[in-house]
Amino acid sequence: MKWKKLGHIFDPTTWNDGIDRPWMKTHSQCTHALVLDDVVRIYFSCRPENDENGFAKSYTTFLDLDKNDLTKIIQVSDKPVMPLGKLGTFDEFAVYPSCNIRHEDKILFYYAGWTRCQSVPFNTSIGLAISEDNGETFNRIGPGPILSADTFEPFVLSGPKVRKFNDKWYMFYLAGTKWIDYNGKPEIVYKNRLAISDDGINWKRHNKNIIPDILNENECQAGPDVFYKDGLYHMYFAYREGLDFRTIPGRGYKIGYAASTNLIDWERKDKEAGIEYSESGWDSTMHHYPHVFKVNGQHYMTFNGNDFGKYGFGLAILE
Repeated sequence: MKWKKLGHIFDPTTWNDGIDRPWMKTHSQCTHALVLDDVVRIYFSCRPENDENGFAKSYTTFLDLDKNDLTKIIQVSDKPVMPLGKLGTFDEFAVYPSCNIRHEDKILFYYAGWTRCQSVPFNTSIGLAISEDNGETFNRIGPGPILSADTFEPFVLSGPKVRKFNDKWYMFYLAGTKWIDYNGKPEIVYKNRLAISDDGINWKRHNKNIIPDILNENECQAGPDVFYKDGLYHMYFAYREGLDFRTIPGRGYKIGYAASTNLIDWERKDKEAGIEYSESGWDSTMHHYPHVFKVNGQHYMTFNGNDFGKYGFGLAILE
């Protein structure tokens, strides 16, 4: 695999089309594509300025790219696709998009909802919303999550990427394995996991890590996205050191790669990922949230860069 970068497509910190979006001042994280007739719609999570206590919120919105030139932005939506959750719900403070999938005449939208905690900074669960207007707006199937902490996955669940293979629904996601008290600050460790469903709503978890560590036991893995090509299932995901990843160069997110013949057993081959940091600029210290989609016979990847996607996302094409 070799990916050719096509550019830094969108930066919410500098975007100005004359529309005031107080809910979108920074970040375009967790990108995911919906291929429409004339455009490719990219959903992403964005943030307003932090509140008076320094707390952040995240909303989901989208922009449309020219289907014949994916480096050209046609429009940026002037509103979120759905409101944040109500008081006390799992998605009260954030709705992170992870994937959408067409099913019959609807679009199913899988996302991570965030709530705030006391002993640790947050908890996350996986929700589902549905669109009946071709992806303009979404409505929750209910106020609660479809996948949340349980006996064997007691901490955060996030980053769901859902694909249909062989009449089954496969969800690849991250699950927290432990919190670490590091210099008086809690840090979460999480690994890539798998769940399988017959209907896209009720899921049976695999209950084990599917990607081996290469750094150490505190390696964090996130955002696994899987597609089928040339007789293999290919997974792109992000991974990083569990500690000091914000401050020490080289310990932040990188894009990893694994391959499988059966979607259960994965061989990790990060050296074959085919994409690396730029020497300078917006993606010189971090790559994460990779998403692969196909348009006009070509495979493309959207990905975030430095500071966890604060400065937007880029695009690459598979050569």
